[in-house]
Amino acid sequence: MAKTKIEEPTLTHNGITYKVLDLSEEAQKQLMNVKIAENEIRRLQMKLAIAQTAHSAYEQALVASLPAQI
Repeated sequence: MAKTKIEEPTLTHNGITYKVLDLSEEAQKQLMNVKIAENEIRRLQMKLAIAQTAHSAYEQALVASLPAQI
């Protein structure tokens, strides 16, 4: 049976790679905060895309419901 090598999580900053488990507790907390913020940004970007799509559809419906100009 072949052994699967499990890679340790790393962080690369300014060309330097750090093992996450070797970081201080404070650095690990800040890394978690960065990841949480990145996830929230992605979530908000998806919500914005949904809102922009809805806006476009409502705008098209509005234009379609305007009285015809003669």
